[in-house]
Amino acid sequence: MNDSADSLREQRKRETSRSLTETARTLTTERGFAGFTIEELCAEVGVSRRTFFNYFESKENAVFGFAVIDSRQEQLEAAFCAQDGDLLDDFIELTVRRFDLFNPLDDAPALFAVIEQEPRLLKAAFEQLAKNERRDMALITQRPESGPDAELRAEVIVHTVGALVRLCMDQLLHHQSTEPFGDLLSRRLDIARSAYALSQKDH
Repeated sequence: MNDSADSLREQRKRETSRSLTETARTLTTERGFAGFTIEELCAEVGVSRRTFFNYFESKENAVFGFAVIDSRQEQLEAAFCAQDGDLLDDFIELTVRRFDLFNPLDDAPALFAVIEQEPRLLKAAFEQLAKNERRDMALITQRPESGPDAELRAEVIVHTVGALVRLCMDQLLHHQSTEPFGDLLSRRLDIARSAYALSQKDH
């Protein structure tokens, strides 16, 4: 019963989060980003201002759907921190699982439309991206194998994988690839590893 109740509670939370994001995007399209307040957004959805901040840190994050950390994501990240396999492979697995959990492709058309109307929102998007990268670096340094140069290694891994993810997203969004995201990412990682291995042999 408790598991069922928790599941229903989590589902309602996700529905509320989704409703806030969809309404924020609609209001941005209709009035412009500066044309409505958080209070007006809350009134449209039927929640309190306090509830809003349980889900989002700002109005910008509501528009982008950058919710406060999801419990399912927390579980994935906790499992990653406890793993003791190959660090890069484990981080790729975490990246793919988060992609499957949230599937940013579903939101891409709506986000592009909002950004086209309100280009200044790009700044908020880049700020959130940087925040997510810092979070991932912190996760990597919590791993059991952390040692000398742990922070530098985390920085290199996060930014390298981030670059590969962006290449995969371009393939999916602009070249209509039907290949699964995980396969696209793994293939590019294999090529990157081969390229680095060849470079080391040359020296």
